[in-house]
Amino acid sequence: MSRQIKLIWDFRGPAAAKTAEHHDIHLKEYIAIKEIEPNISGFEIKNDMYAIAFMVVTDENMILVRDALKPHRGELYEE
Repeated sequence: MSRQIKLIWDFRGPAAAKTAEHHDIHLKEYIAIKEIEPNISGFEIKNDMYAIAFMVVTDENMILVRDALKPHRGELYEE
């Protein structure tokens, strides 16, 4: 089984939570259009001034998605 990588977009400021939530909508649309597996995305509110949106991809899809969507960073995904 190939590794899974969590691509992360960071949002800061008073609108961070709403921005991350909205960004997740677009990530879900991208996953559906491109039929990317695994079908995992979401957002997390870290505090009132910082939130993230994320998408999980396999090693095989990482370069393609990274170049298309330009995440801020990535890390290994562990369920």
